[in-house]
Amino acid sequence: MNRIQKQFSERLNRGEKLFVPYIMAGDGGLGVLEERLTFLEQNGAAAIEIGIPFSDPVADGPTIQKAGIRSLKEGTTLKSTLIKIGEIRSSINVPLVIMTYMNPILAYGIDQFVVNMEKVGVDGCIIPDLPIEEEDILATKLEEAGIELIRLVTLVTPKERVEKIAKKGQGFLYTVTIKGITGIRNEFDKSLVNFLEMVKEVSNIPVVAGFGVSTAEQVKELSLNCDGVVVGSRIVDLFYENKLDEIAELMKAILIEEKVFRG
Repeated sequence: MNRIQKQFSERLNRGEKLFVPYIMAGDGGLGVLEERLTFLEQNGAAAIEIGIPFSDPVADGPTIQKAGIRSLKEGTTLKSTLIKIGEIRSSINVPLVIMTYMNPILAYGIDQFVVNMEKVGVDGCIIPDLPIEEEDILATKLEEAGIELIRLVTLVTPKERVEKIAKKGQGFLYTVTIKGITGIRNEFDKSLVNFLEMVKEVSNIPVVAGFGVSTAEQVKELSLNCDGVVVGSRIVDLFYENKLDEIAELMKAILIEEKVFRG
């Protein structure tokens, strides 16, 4: 069983919800990566999504784009990030998921990418610009290496396509909560609750909602209708501002909500 499946299954069986923070690799330099991963693990992360800086990030909003630019100025690459993960992996127990785009993977070399992902202990990857119709270029190789390809569905994904995508995954189904790029939102589309309920109904794997989630109230609200949440832009901002206490408080929100569930 992949580390993501094992971790998520254990937590969900205990009645817990899943908090998955996102960070940008190399924002502040790769030297802080171990420290930040350890901090997030200690504060209850079910898995951690590690973004790879890229010059044309089609799914990323202003906050993550700025973090990516800062990281690129530090000289961060997909290769250097994987090397760093390999150096620190033995001290990190939580599942690690790489978020990148196809261009860096193609430049790296697909076979070498998969080999090194497995070698350094990465458990999954998210590739927003890889549709399921084109994923054969990579999906089988990842599966053979025991690495989960985390697929996405959005508010405009028809139910039939959600069912098709959900059947392909083993880790979790990343459910995008907004019609657009990442970034902080004050409110969500009124159709979101119904959409999450539909995705939960058709998916046999955990449903984790992300994009636009930035407050404790949103974490609580969204986790009522799915298995967990991804928080990206807010975590990136708070690390950049060195507001670690606020990150810890945000991550506690999902645990506080769980106490309410249990009565």
